[in-house]
Amino acid sequence: MDACRPILNTGLRGFTVATTRISDVDGAIGKLVYRGYLAKDLADTATFEEVIYLLLYERLPVKKELEELKALLAREADVPESILKSLALSPSDALPMDVLQAAVMMLAQYDPDAKEHSKEAATRMGIRLIAKLPTIVAAWDRIRNGRKPVSPSPDLSLAANFLYMLTGRKPDDEVTGFFDTALILHAEHSFNASTFSARQVASTKAHIYAAVSAAVGSLSGALHGGANTRVMLMLQEIGSVEKVEDYVKRVLESGGVIMGLGHAVYQTDDPRAHILAPMSRKMGERIGDTKWYDLSKHLEKIGKAAFENKKGREIYVNVDFYSASLYYYMGIPVDLFTPVFAIARVVGWSAHVIEEQFAGAAPKPILYRPEAEYIGDYCGPEECSFTPIDQR
Repeated sequence: MDACRPILNTGLRGFTVATTRISDVDGAIGKLVYRGYLAKDLADTATFEEVIYLLLYERLPVKKELEELKALLAREADVPESILKSLALSPSDALPMDVLQAAVMMLAQYDPDAKEHSKEAATRMGIRLIAKLPTIVAAWDRIRNGRKPVSPSPDLSLAANFLYMLTGRKPDDEVTGFFDTALILHAEHSFNASTFSARQVASTKAHIYAAVSAAVGSLSGALHGGANTRVMLMLQEIGSVEKVEDYVKRVLESGGVIMGLGHAVYQTDDPRAHILAPMSRKMGERIGDTKWYDLSKHLEKIGKAAFENKKGREIYVNVDFYSASLYYYMGIPVDLFTPVFAIARVVGWSAHVIEEQFAGAAPKPILYRPEAEYIGDYCGPEECSFTPIDQR
């Protein structure tokens, strides 16, 4: 083998693999767009249900269409009893994302549309997934803690319903609004790792449950969806504002990273972080303890300055940095932060699966089949000569 030959390990960064009408991320200026609308504007003025309609049906709904979607989501929120029983059979210390991934594939067994390959069937299945994932995540948390699951309420929005099913208490309008906004901001982000996983599976003509299951698996990785959990664990490790400088110095000198700072796409602050930060502050003020917000804000300031001094370049805050303290203030368990991410992102995944399989005039889907450059091993440039086992 030629030791000087470069090993390609690009992670597909810089390669365009498909076109999409769903969303766009302009990392240079920190702009995120959902079907032509700035995500910031949607977060300020729309509801999560409106964004669901926009991403699935390619336009904002009129009032009647929105009410019909809300009613449909409410009807589809219940989960088969046999799936709840299977959750009860899972070890209480099972990883929540593993439980969620398994539940997604179980849902496929109960859906007659899984046997039909059409845009209409895929859309119906996508809506069922969007409706049922919050129920599954909330039910799992209660089951693993020895409590009975709370049935979804037909009178609540998706955001309010999740918090109600998780805690057994209906949240007030302000908390519901904060969580609704967080779901909007996490609903879609173009060709990230989990979305690409969903589209790759969809390109084989697999049904949407298989594609979403793959996306959940991808999101479970620490380099993708697990970041806000690690942000909260980092904040708990630091403990107080006074310890921030020592922590940052120790981490950077050891070659570590400050979770929540840096992003694969943005070359400026993640626009979603600027929306989540004041909500974290307000949630802290509601309970009379802004410790986690204050700690995050100070860590952002010190971390950015220390990184620039040490590396000679700027680093920016991402969406996970403030969603961590926001969810923590809401009483969401730290290891559920990534499943909550999935509750939002399943909207984008569903839209991408539908686009991958049914959009445009060209035959869909086109099977994703990249190539790898074989660089050899063991035997050098020539093929290996097989040696029988008793002669090795």
